[in-house]
Amino acid sequence: MIFSPFERMVAMRYLRARRQEGFISVIGWFSLIGIGLGVATLIVVMSVMNGFRHDLFDRVLGLNGHLNVYAMEGSLHDYQPMMERIRHVPDVISISPTVEAQALITQNGMASGAFVRGVMPDAIRQRATIAQHITYGSLDNFNEDEIAIGVRMAQRLNVGVGDSITLISPVSKSTVFGAAPRLRGYKIAAIFDVGMFEYDNNFVFMPLPAAQIFFRTGEGISALEIFVRDPQHLQKVRSDIVAAIGAPGYRLLDWQQNNSSFFTALQVERNVMFLILTMIILVAAFNIISSLIMLVKDKGRDIAILRTMGATRGMVMRIFFLNGASIGVIGTVFGLFLGLFVAHHIEQLRQIVQYLTQTDPFSPEVYFLTKMPSVVDWADVIHIVLMALGLSFAATLYPSWRAAKLDPVEALRYE
Repeated sequence: MIFSPFERMVAMRYLRARRQEGFISVIGWFSLIGIGLGVATLIVVMSVMNGFRHDLFDRVLGLNGHLNVYAMEGSLHDYQPMMERIRHVPDVISISPTVEAQALITQNGMASGAFVRGVMPDAIRQRATIAQHITYGSLDNFNEDEIAIGVRMAQRLNVGVGDSITLISPVSKSTVFGAAPRLRGYKIAAIFDVGMFEYDNNFVFMPLPAAQIFFRTGEGISALEIFVRDPQHLQKVRSDIVAAIGAPGYRLLDWQQNNSSFFTALQVERNVMFLILTMIILVAAFNIISSLIMLVKDKGRDIAILRTMGATRGMVMRIFFLNGASIGVIGTVFGLFLGLFVAHHIEQLRQIVQYLTQTDPFSPEVYFLTKMPSVVDWADVIHIVLMALGLSFAATLYPSWRAAKLDPVEALRYE
């Protein structure tokens, strides 16, 4: 749609309401601010939801195998030949055995549950999610009777590198007095901080041979952890691994199956939040309609004079369309810059709110992560901007049509 200089001049003049039209101008300002806040809120919420998914995805896949091989019953035994076959599958980066079990930790008179994972020392040193987030100690000492724990567990138990903690296994041992729980002390070699509350607070990593001895699995293991080149596309490599396993009696689960409910819930929440917050822009669009209808009614005499001076219906319609569209465009641009600014500084703003209110609005116990994440997806931003502009332009059509249909004779007669 091409606007003439005359149409632009009149539309901009109507935007600057005179004193007697102040109420109409206030409604227009509310419409502009409403659209801006709606766009900004949508950008920030979508960025935070994308950040949640990105950070959780990186941490879950960085700490857990992309695919895991389990025995149908009990532990895996004689798994070395299977490991060699899987290792030669294209796109498989690494494969390592693990032992996983629940245990009880006692230290300084405190007791709490923990999830113990036995891994090969070389395997844990190669995992960047752990190796690059060691805050105290070193994984060089991760061997024999030394373990690695999370920073929040260390704070909760009031222990540090070099201290010992006692693990109590649910697998009991027989004595002359009956069954007794198996317990053993382990020295802390390293403390990690991966930024995910569940792992930092509950996980204990120990060398695989020590885990096999402590949980009495013998030569058996709980699972084989497989890391592949592209965890987002597992169909081809999954079928190749199934063929490499060959024998029955095993089951293969990928990260999507192990975490399907979690990531599905996150996606559903993201979609629902988008729909709810879109209502803010929709309400602002209705404000544009009301303000333009009031402006058309107030400018009835002016429209009639324009028509008698030769202005066509199309010109009148374009004048009021440009008037309402300007509110939508200015509000959308304002919301775009505001939303991008907040999305890029969301963690700093959270810290300011926490300092001013002396409360934690982003508790890691609830949200799993220790920092508020934000990842701006430009596809989402473009979608939000186009939606806001589309609603704003659609809101101007009816008032503009009403202005164009106004009969100049009737308008001047009642003036």
